[in-house]
Amino acid sequence: MSRDPPFLPEADIRSEQAAIGAASFILSLRAKGIRDTALLRAMELVPREVFAPRRFTDLARTDVALPLPCGQTMTGPATVAAMLLALGVQPGQRVLEIGTGSGYVTALLAKLGAEVTTVERFSTLAESAAQHLKIVQTEKVRLEVGDGLATRVRERFDRILLNGSHPRVPENLMPLLGPGGRLVGALAIEGAPRLVRVERGPEGEVTQDLGVPLRISPLVTGIAATL
Repeated sequence: MSRDPPFLPEADIRSEQAAIGAASFILSLRAKGIRDTALLRAMELVPREVFAPRRFTDLARTDVALPLPCGQTMTGPATVAAMLLALGVQPGQRVLEIGTGSGYVTALLAKLGAEVTTVERFSTLAESAAQHLKIVQTEKVRLEVGDGLATRVRERFDRILLNGSHPRVPENLMPLLGPGGRLVGALAIEGAPRLVRVERGPEGEVTQDLGVPLRISPLVTGIAATL
């Protein structure tokens, strides 16, 4: 006698579909050369769909950039992974993130064990990011509305992440890096952003390396007046 397959509640079906989507997402990142176990685990556990605009939820687990309010962009996962891999965050390190955006990268940094100070120039995006971070129960995050490229005093960070491209490495951020510190962002070279990693050695010496081309939006200075 044949039997009908067991009935699965809708919630279980959605859960299974989410698990399959997450696994496929991680496999696609591995196919692009991302092998760091801690980073892949963080990207598996932090649901990008929570941070994506609602109308693009179905694209959250694909490697595409997504539009955000205020004319901003949610960077594609492969680009995010490349930058975080270059940043090399270790648990307990203090990280300054310039450009909070949706809060997705902020959550990844926190999941990697960092103590994050993140700065967003658009108050609309900052408010939305704060809600997203509450949903995923992110700890050790301080979110500020302001100009992330402005001079900061009496603060030191182990890592600085620029979520966007800039014509040059902001000189006023370099004093924030102690010995062994590292800054990662993108330099706009002839209109094509490229990964840049700046490190401060144990004696205070500074080195700069250019990496792969990145698909990332420009980083703008100043505080948004109306949004």
